[in-house]
Amino acid sequence: MRDGSCPGGLPQRGCDTGRVNRLAHETSPYLLQHAENPVDWYPWGEEALARARAGDRPILLSIGYSSCHWCHVMEHESFEDEETAALMNRLFVNVKVDREERPDLDAIYMDAVVALTGHGGWPMTVFLTPDQQPFYGGTYFPPVSRQGMPAFRDVLEAVARAYVERRADVVEQAGRLTDAIRASTRPQPSPDPLTSGILTEAVLSLREHFDPEWGGFGNAPKFPPAPALELLLRLHQDGNPLALDMATTTLDRMADGGMYDQLGGGFHRYSVDRVWLVPHFEKMLYDNALLARAYLHAWLVTGTPRYRQVAEETLDYLLRVMRLPEGVLGSAEDADTDGHEGLTYVWTPDEVGAVLDDPADAALALEAYGITERGNFEGASIPFRAADVDPAALAPVRARLLAARDRRPQPFRDDKALAGWNGLALAALADAGARLERPDYLEAAKAIAGFLLGPMSTPEGRLFRTYRAGEARIPGYLDDYAYVANGLLELYEATGEERWLDEAERLARLALDLFGDPEHGGFYLTPADGEQLVARKLELTDQPIPSGNGVLATVLIRLARLLGDDALERRAVDVLRVAHSLLVRAPSAVCHLLGVLHQHLAPPREVVVAGPVDDPATQALRRVVLARFDPNAVVAFAPGDGVSRVALLDGKGLVGGRPAGYVCQNFACLAPETEPDALAATLAQRPGPRSIDLGSIGR
Repeated sequence: MRDGSCPGGLPQRGCDTGRVNRLAHETSPYLLQHAENPVDWYPWGEEALARARAGDRPILLSIGYSSCHWCHVMEHESFEDEETAALMNRLFVNVKVDREERPDLDAIYMDAVVALTGHGGWPMTVFLTPDQQPFYGGTYFPPVSRQGMPAFRDVLEAVARAYVERRADVVEQAGRLTDAIRASTRPQPSPDPLTSGILTEAVLSLREHFDPEWGGFGNAPKFPPAPALELLLRLHQDGNPLALDMATTTLDRMADGGMYDQLGGGFHRYSVDRVWLVPHFEKMLYDNALLARAYLHAWLVTGTPRYRQVAEETLDYLLRVMRLPEGVLGSAEDADTDGHEGLTYVWTPDEVGAVLDDPADAALALEAYGITERGNFEGASIPFRAADVDPAALAPVRARLLAARDRRPQPFRDDKALAGWNGLALAALADAGARLERPDYLEAAKAIAGFLLGPMSTPEGRLFRTYRAGEARIPGYLDDYAYVANGLLELYEATGEERWLDEAERLARLALDLFGDPEHGGFYLTPADGEQLVARKLELTDQPIPSGNGVLATVLIRLARLLGDDALERRAVDVLRVAHSLLVRAPSAVCHLLGVLHQHLAPPREVVVAGPVDDPATQALRRVVLARFDPNAVVAFAPGDGVSRVALLDGKGLVGGRPAGYVCQNFACLAPETEPDALAATLAQRPGPRSIDLGSIGR
């Protein structure tokens, strides 16, 4: 069942009609989609592991997620098939996992599949010994052999036979594979210096893979490279001549293509072609949160109105479609509608004409969105920006088409809230709310923050990973703490309310204790007191969202410079030392960490606006500060009384009874300014050189 509902329209939990398996008692929509399979599925847990040990049976671990097209295909072809299910039930203990709920399991066993096959993806099928060690695996297996892929039933029988007849070989293979995974989880810190030359070489490396005509990196398929775009916008501020062109070309081409939802706003998951035209139609919360900020920052850098438009349309989409009654945001929208990928989104000329009865309006829509009789996707057209049409003239036409599209069958929405992904959205909404003066965005950000710190936290203040149907579950991972703390810092900078800074600091320090490796540096994905798996992963790469290590390092540097606590920055530098070889050898995989390096090497810069928040003079100074893209600066807004526990705000109050702006470097401040133009001129000055070599911190 693709909508996750129980038989007879009963609530998703507690199904008691029809044939259901143990997954009926889960909250994950992905697991609930498999609750009526004839497969005797278990959720991951001690019950399944104990059964495997007691019966000396291998585990068939299947990992996917609710908006995964090929996961649905394999379910229909194999997991809903009685004969295949009977074979699975006879030979294996079958375990189904939602990768979005359990990124720790997904990361470990994806490493195994990549080591075995040379590639990864979902659905992922991994065969384990009863002690959880992988010995064989792959991604999608068809019901009959084709295109070099073996039939799933043949795989089942061959694996089971090998487990019985060649046990020693299986155990040896599992041991070698597990040892390799464990070895890869603990990169060693480098003694080599952290220099700006690493950043220069990173841009040259990105340029080698850049598509100068269509933007992005490499060929098809193309994924939206949000961390790379943010890095390039940063380095442009340093005067790098290559950075801005790569960023804006990519931003322009993505926003013009079919991967961007021209009617409803928001980005689909990726483009199957080089030109960003035909997307894989699923929409992910994390992509849209990250891309909204990239376009917002590009607008600040260039002033291009289209970038602001895309940022707002993307955030408006999230609040219109993905917001749940509790105020947090759901995880994803499916690629399929009624079993057909993209069905909701495509148009024919006749369908446009049926909505727009004025021939002139219909002609405008057909021209603007490239909708033709021939189409560009299975006989219909994916709207793209085919012509440069006056936005004001197009707006009412677009609104009518979107309203008509909203009356069509809609893709399934995964309505579980993930703490980390909501942290990314929190950061985007807070950032945009302040810079665009959108109170609705700020209120949405506060609602998300309140829910994360309330129902999605334990009484002791630790985060849960997931929330759905009134239940918060699964202890939070590094990414959850890092993304939420970063979002709270953005909310603090947007509002000046110190409660958000207090919570950001609390979560960051808690993350140091739960996930940190004080001996070598860096942070593990799972907490020290978490479930003991076959390996404990330390992730440094962007996949495709920024690594938890990178985001927590960002948080630590920002907190260090707000609070005057150098020890926090030392912990961030430890992450960079652990990642040093990746920064040099594989910069495209660690763009967010390169941004952390850029921030670390930059002269510390602090900006404060002091004054009553409702004073027009304060607001004018705030606008000057927020109109700039200065990612290496920390920004704080103070009430103006000069009293705060925040070291940066100490002593910074009104000047002659008037709100004032302070620009400081390493806590040494220039003369405060009370006039917006004078503050803008001061901000435009490039910071001077460092007074100390922070590159030596942590050595």
